[in-house]
Amino acid sequence: MSGFGVFGAATLGPTKLRNRTIKAATFEGMTPDGSVTEELIAFHRAQALGGVAVTTVAGCAVSADGASTGGQIVMRPAVVPGLRRLTDVVHEAGAAASIQLNHAGPVADVRANGHPAVAPGKVFSFISLRNSKAASEVDIERITQDFVNGALHAVDAGFDVIEIHMGHNYFISSMLSPKLNKRTDGHGGSLSNRARMARDVAKRVREVVGDRAAVIAKLSMDDGVPGGTWIDEALQTAQWLDEDGALDALELTVGSSLLNPMYLFKGESPITEFAAVMPQPVKLGTQLFGKLVLKEYPYQDLFLLEQARQFIPAVKVPLILLGGITDRAGMDTAMGEGFSFVAIGRALLREPDLINQIKADNHKRSLCIHCNRCMPTTYTGTRCVLTS
Repeated sequence: MSGFGVFGAATLGPTKLRNRTIKAATFEGMTPDGSVTEELIAFHRAQALGGVAVTTVAGCAVSADGASTGGQIVMRPAVVPGLRRLTDVVHEAGAAASIQLNHAGPVADVRANGHPAVAPGKVFSFISLRNSKAASEVDIERITQDFVNGALHAVDAGFDVIEIHMGHNYFISSMLSPKLNKRTDGHGGSLSNRARMARDVAKRVREVVGDRAAVIAKLSMDDGVPGGTWIDEALQTAQWLDEDGALDALELTVGSSLLNPMYLFKGESPITEFAAVMPQPVKLGTQLFGKLVLKEYPYQDLFLLEQARQFIPAVKVPLILLGGITDRAGMDTAMGEGFSFVAIGRALLREPDLINQIKADNHKRSLCIHCNRCMPTTYTGTRCVLTS
């Protein structure tokens, strides 16, 4: 037993929290010109007022070629004042503010960001309908430094938590993947080589951030594709990250935004809704081949628990459980298993005040039905379509 309750005060690295719940990163689609908007601030204010300890600003690219879609915030000095306004509002509402830093790598959309996608090697993307270019050693060092610079901007903007995205076959995850990384240099071949960048980014971000913010990482346990990252390698990577001592927590996830995007979400696959918001020829491709790419997996509460619990005896770093946490019983199960925090995504889109409701009523259960029709709304402003 972990010995702590989900609604007890907690610390995440140097950051003090009012409880152990985190609004997981769900790309908001509320920054059409790449700048913080009042809509984005209001979204996170609602999450903070709703009771979470931490609300996460999602999908902030560390460089222009790392954006996976149009309208993403790209970390640079010009966005710091807007982000500072957001963190001030979140703090006033009683919560801590987290920022997810990523580089999309092979998941980047060249049509949206105007830059060639970068990957460990040549990879065809159904998102941009183009091959990515193989990253050079110079590219790898540049992107690593971009994470460092992005973290510095985040601290300047008042963020309490910095989340490094190492999942979903974004760039760091693609470097970890034996399916996508066929390099023969010092960043390819053995897992120790493929994990080099993940470890370097974490250590260098921690070095510049110090104790001014918590540093966490989102790590894929399983890509959900044959030949991709599997739990044995993810466990070893987690152990190395733990030994390096740069992280304050690990959030465990699954899936590949490039090759199997629905593997993370479980529940219904909203093919019709996705096709409706896509430009041609992607729209036609989604209509014809959507069932092949957007596979459907049955939903159940705590659907990542079985995989994630294997990390508890393997590492000392606090762990964050994600996936199908919808009520107090699920939260208590997570705490009892030994997880330090729980992260919630879709359920908080349906009910931003879900945490306050659960705190007031132990029998309260989320109204989210896991239809996943919120996913296509990332192009027009992320929301639950059943309440809008």
